[in-house]
Amino acid sequence: MLDHNASLRPKTGAADDERVIKLAVLAVGGQGGGVLADWITDVAERNGYVAQSTSVAGVAQRTGATIYYVEMARDTGRLPVFALSPSQGDVDILIAAELMEAGRAIIRGFVTPDRTTLITSSHRIAAVSEKIEPGDGRASSSKVHATAEAASKRFIAFDMEKIAADSGSMISASLLGALAGSDALPFTRESYQEAIGAGGRGVKASLAAFAAAYDRARGTASSAAPKSAEAAVVGSALAAGQVSGPQDLLRGWQALAARIDVMPVAVRDMALRGLRKVVDYQDIAYGREYLDRLDKAVVLDGPDRAYALSIAAAKHLANALCYDDMIRVADLKTRSTRDRRVRKEVGVRDGSVLQVTEYFHPRIEEFCGTLPAGLGSYIENRPKLAAFLDRRINRGRRIRTDSFAGFTALWFIGGLRRWRRRLLRHKVEAAHLESWYALALGHAREDYALAVEILNCRRLIKGYSDTHVRAQSKFDRVLSALDLLKGRADAADWIRRLREAALKDEKGDMLDGALKTVATLGAGPTH
Repeated sequence: MLDHNASLRPKTGAADDERVIKLAVLAVGGQGGGVLADWITDVAERNGYVAQSTSVAGVAQRTGATIYYVEMARDTGRLPVFALSPSQGDVDILIAAELMEAGRAIIRGFVTPDRTTLITSSHRIAAVSEKIEPGDGRASSSKVHATAEAASKRFIAFDMEKIAADSGSMISASLLGALAGSDALPFTRESYQEAIGAGGRGVKASLAAFAAAYDRARGTASSAAPKSAEAAVVGSALAAGQVSGPQDLLRGWQALAARIDVMPVAVRDMALRGLRKVVDYQDIAYGREYLDRLDKAVVLDGPDRAYALSIAAAKHLANALCYDDMIRVADLKTRSTRDRRVRKEVGVRDGSVLQVTEYFHPRIEEFCGTLPAGLGSYIENRPKLAAFLDRRINRGRRIRTDSFAGFTALWFIGGLRRWRRRLLRHKVEAAHLESWYALALGHAREDYALAVEILNCRRLIKGYSDTHVRAQSKFDRVLSALDLLKGRADAADWIRRLREAALKDEKGDMLDGALKTVATLGAGPTH
């Protein structure tokens, strides 16, 4: 019986030309794993190798990736015996199109520390189990990185999806570039490029992604900076008609950025991220409001607490200011960046027509929220009138944004953001934000940890329409325990437990149980 693994064991007098190189590619649907396997096979054959490519299909979504398996050996005139699928401990090169697939490959035994070169994109695609978690269900990427470093002979990881997207190509091209740049195969860069060129479709974009990933893998990536935050903010605001020209906006942005530069170093990164989000959401003046509020936390903070209060304020203030409403949804759905992303994900060919249907189900609350504060309140305060309008508004609507009428309708709604501050929804959200923020900062001097946890409770509020109502209810129920916990040394810990219970259980049963426990605590130990 032929021992297929014998080709990689130390041999006396055996020529290296007889060695079989074994390579596996793990990719989910739409990532071009089959194209990548075909390119690798083509490269091998162009260099005088005999190669075989097979695939084992995975299951839909993230319950399993397709495994593309390539074996190759130099053509010596003797036909080698190739396997149809990879075996544990018997893979020379493992390419994963996403970080968690690299983790799965390690678990399955395809990666070994004395042999395997592991190449993976560092970006993430959330698994189904991560998506259904009401809170933050993401698995730890850092743990996968650490495990991959220990489990492989050589580990190469960077964001190849971003490189492909920036080049207008698929991740298969950047994965091939990383493979070529790793020198794990004895082939020239030119032979890889020739294989891409032979495809005849999207060659220019694929070669650009290949080159960028090749340089990154070899450590010679261009030092050219990505699109600056200033450029991104200018582009968004100009598209929304907020300013007449880029210079005024750029000066306004630079003035806000200068305020961040004088903040404590530990706070700057989160503050800058929050500022970008807030300005993109509304305008420069909104960014100024954000920093004015953040300054109130910074003056109460200090390095002895690692500025935890300020960092939490920087994060959650931005999220609170950027609440989801009909204007935000319409704005995002009519942006050119979304159109390009959808076309890329669907794989629309040049000259093809893409039809996009958006689904909306507004309630009377969303309708009133987009009205001037006085008019919206007038309707909500008259139940009969509100019910009459709700019967005509509260139903599902399908809007074709590839049509002129459908796109124009959403574009008009998105354009209302310049008047957002005058609308009822903003009035309600601003009042809620001020109440929550004042509550948190009011506890900062007497119980710093509790103030941080109150700020973190903003995580509970998310979503739109009914989802937002449920989230708001959980937020209110968690903070309702503050009176029961007043004066306790472990008040911050209990608020954290209540918040985590609310995040883990969509129905709220765990939160109800935790609140009952808090109610039985009594006065307890005090500071």
